[in-house]
Amino acid sequence: MKVLAINGSARRDGNTAILIEAVFSELRREGIETEMIQLGGKPLRGCMACMGCYRNKNGRCVVEDDLFNECLVKMKAADGIILGSPIYVADVSAEMKALIDRACLVSRANGSFLRRKVGAAVAAVRRGGAIHGLDTMHHFFGITEMTTVGSCYWNFAVGREIGEVRSDEEGMNTMKVLGENMAWLLKKIDGGA
Repeated sequence: MKVLAINGSARRDGNTAILIEAVFSELRREGIETEMIQLGGKPLRGCMACMGCYRNKNGRCVVEDDLFNECLVKMKAADGIILGSPIYVADVSAEMKALIDRACLVSRANGSFLRRKVGAAVAAVRRGGAIHGLDTMHHFFGITEMTTVGSCYWNFAVGREIGEVRSDEEGMNTMKVLGENMAWLLKKIDGGA
């Protein structure tokens, strides 16, 4: 089994990556392979609503000059997907929004290939807006027919400077429990545990 995480932060290896790694720690403990793609510093444009994915039906977006199709291939191959984003103006980053808009359309145009994968969202937040950002990512899971896994609280941790989220004890525990729950669900779906 494999879980792919996509870090939508402009800051590579920042607070969002730290939260994803906390979830990964629990997944790895259960023998689940993990991989993170970091969008920071890489171009990723929004959906152009050209409907080329519906015409071509090749499982790809017609826009080939950014990171999206590479992400999509890995999303299709994964059993579970973690979306991670910092919260900017009470929502996900522009890169994360571009990714989920395009992934939703291409998946639906090609037989809903994200259906029944396990999804989890995490957010790094300075102060407020985390719930709205998490809702954005959860709505993506819902509309693509994925199964969303939860934790013991909302999946965010508070911190501004890189590493500050580690001081949010409750937030870090939430990531630990999220990893445990995701591993449990993946194993149940796979017929084990």
